[in-house]
Amino acid sequence: MAAGFARALGGEAVVVRSAGSAPAAAVNPVAVQAMAEVGIDITGATPQALTTEAVEASDAVITMGCGDVCPIFPGIHYDDWQLPDPAGQGIEAVRPIRDEIERRVRDLLTGLNVAPKP
Repeated sequence: MAAGFARALGGEAVVVRSAGSAPAAAVNPVAVQAMAEVGIDITGATPQALTTEAVEASDAVITMGCGDVCPIFPGIHYDDWQLPDPAGQGIEAVRPIRDEIERRVRDLLTGLNVAPKP
């Protein structure tokens, strides 16, 4: 969901890489539904494994419970967003998670001097 918001709100001003330390086999269908409700289509997203190369190529790395598994490099902005895991949750539980992710992505973009799209 964060990558979907970053792409939609950051447009061409950002390059978004989305990966996980233990990626699922498929995107959570309830997350897809929740994002569709706000007009963002993430049906084409494919969970990817986090690579050292992806982290090194980034200006900012946002993790969600990655812990010691995620590589750390000097000069890169890191932030760990502690959020409930939407896996196995119904749409009513996922909506507030989605909304909090949107708020945080907007704040991140603003902090990177990228004006989020309305």
